[in-house]
Amino acid sequence: MTSIDLAGIAAERERIRQDCLVPPSERPATSARGLHHFALLCSDVRRTIDFYQGILEFPLTEIFENRDYAGSNHFFFDIGNGNLLAFFDLPGLDLGPYAEVLGGLHHLAISVTPDRWQHLREKLDAAGVEYVVESVTSIYFRDPDGARLELLADPLGEMYGSQVL
Repeated sequence: MTSIDLAGIAAERERIRQDCLVPPSERPATSARGLHHFALLCSDVRRTIDFYQGILEFPLTEIFENRDYAGSNHFFFDIGNGNLLAFFDLPGLDLGPYAEVLGGLHHLAISVTPDRWQHLREKLDAAGVEYVVESVTSIYFRDPDGARLELLADPLGEMYGSQVL
């Protein structure tokens, strides 16, 4: 295993902070309006709907054929504030199992209220979904195809007591 230069990493993080991080009072407005949708792949449409709508209580909002791949479904879940989580199934393609790779997804963090966090944790328990709780506000688990999700009970724009927006 390669040793990691933690002091060097911390020093580079501080250099990046000094070079790139603009104080909120001086920060320009973003060019984006928000996250329209975040798209993931799934192997089974019904199982994905059962998980995201049934367990996580994200309402299914639409399903139609994927314009880029005949026979593929493109479907959407409401994750609040006008944001959507989308899925494609790609029948006929030999897709391998989920893998965390450079440029790929590590995890998707979705904000929920503290009482909803506890309610959804109980639903994960009832469904037998394995998870890990980090601090008292984050719960990490995997969806049926292996994508890592986080339910975060911190308010939007805040993480572990720090303002990130």
